[in-house]
Amino acid sequence: MADLPWLTIVGLSEAGAEDLSCAARQALETAELVLGAARHLSLLPGLRCEVREWPVPFADGVPLLLAERGRRVVMLASGDPFWFGAGTSVTRHLARDEWIAHPAPSSFALAAARLGWAVQDVDCLGLHAAPFARLRPHLAPARRLLVLVRDGSAVTELAGYLSEQGFGASTLHVLEALGGTRERVRATQAAAFALDDVAHPVAIGIDVAGAGAVLPIAAGRPDSWFDSDGQLTKQPVRALTLSALAPRPGELLWDIGAGSGSIGIEWLLAHAANRAIAVEADAVRAQRARANAARLGVERLDVLEGRAPGVLPEGRADAVFIGGGLSQAMLEALWARLPAGTRLVANAVTLESEALLAQWNGAAGGSLLRIELADAVPLGTRHGWRARYPVVQWSVTR
Repeated sequence: MADLPWLTIVGLSEAGAEDLSCAARQALETAELVLGAARHLSLLPGLRCEVREWPVPFADGVPLLLAERGRRVVMLASGDPFWFGAGTSVTRHLARDEWIAHPAPSSFALAAARLGWAVQDVDCLGLHAAPFARLRPHLAPARRLLVLVRDGSAVTELAGYLSEQGFGASTLHVLEALGGTRERVRATQAAAFALDDVAHPVAIGIDVAGAGAVLPIAAGRPDSWFDSDGQLTKQPVRALTLSALAPRPGELLWDIGAGSGSIGIEWLLAHAANRAIAVEADAVRAQRARANAARLGVERLDVLEGRAPGVLPEGRADAVFIGGGLSQAMLEALWARLPAGTRLVANAVTLESEALLAQWNGAAGGSLLRIELADAVPLGTRHGWRARYPVVQWSVTR
């Protein structure tokens, strides 16, 4: 049995062996097996041990690697394996003492160095296999983004997406094969993009410009961002609801009676690590919630089709919102399921549901908030106030 750690993860730049640290060189010289993608292996032509090409899709190679425990194995990866890289896909299956890593400068670091951008002020995204809609929350004039994409054709698609969103005036800095002999840096406007010879690997620096709509960062985004049939928690009430739900990084929300999915989507927009599960009885609305989430670039909204409390997610939530289907049976089922510390927020519009929340507030505590809003509307030649239906909101920690 080889001494631990048996696995060394080596990050490569396009310069190949020339940029390797002494420790990475030593690992390659003493390895019994080197595993890597064809491009990575081509950067190290002098290897003297057994060499195997990593299969596609990537996940298929993980069990093959794990089967080599006991040998001195080197896994090749791009740049920094733990920044939108392959590192965690492997190390999550290993004990901490089984592996060691020697990263190279990441593509983000190399791109920032070429452009003179401060990395801490730039949004960095890996979009090799992710939709370009993930960019949507980041698109605002004068912002800078560094994006990794799968190949040259994806750069053309990215330019088209930016133009569709009203940001065709953005400058795209196309950075190819950074750190190697094939390195090339070119700039063009997204709306005028016509490069047909972009080489892999490629990073894109985006200087955002244009008159496209900008998604606000505060909770309570305008209703126009959400496609709906009217089943939508309206903007001011949504802002108060998100405030009561109090999302924290990495937490999970159950959004029951999700309608258009606006509460769950805004929960996800609060932090990239957040997750949300929506429960919606109407299949058309469930699909609409999925589409809203995809368009706004949040991918951690899972939608369960069914009627609560008959259908509820597995596991436990950190917070629960009841936006539709409020009933005694619903509250009883949730109260029995939810562990101590879970935050529960319910909104009521009808007199019957308002009385139900008042009853539960008296028995379980928490706080009641009556939200009364009015809009200015024409009244003859002048204007007056038209009241909306009041909303009663119950907030409680289990």
